Amino acid sequence: MKNNIFKLSVATFTLSISSLALAQAVPFSASAYNFENSPSNFNNSSYNWQNSPYNFENSPNNFNATNGVYDNKGNRIAYEVQAPTGVTNYFDNSGNRIGYTPSQK
Repeated sequence: MKNNIFKLSVATFTLSISSLALAQAVPFSASAYNFENSPSNFNNSSYNWQNSPYNFENSPNNFNATNGVYDNKGNRIAYEVQAPTGVTNYFDNSGNRIGYTPSQK
């Protein structure tokens, strides 16, 4: 039983080291751990009216919207909104944040 626990601990430690190495490869300014990019930042939340799918500017029903993201077949799959901090947030049509591009500042 002790051997199994030891093997699990080694595997967990190895995973942690690999994750740490991966995290260091990304500059902190681009990292999701940077509060500017974090979904916990209100500027990046769909609860913020600017980012909300209920805001007509972001609605798939607004045919004049310029912030739509489309697939190769021309179907609107998401929308993008730039936060005041310069982060560009990508939300699916339901308002779930699916990605971001860090600020270029």
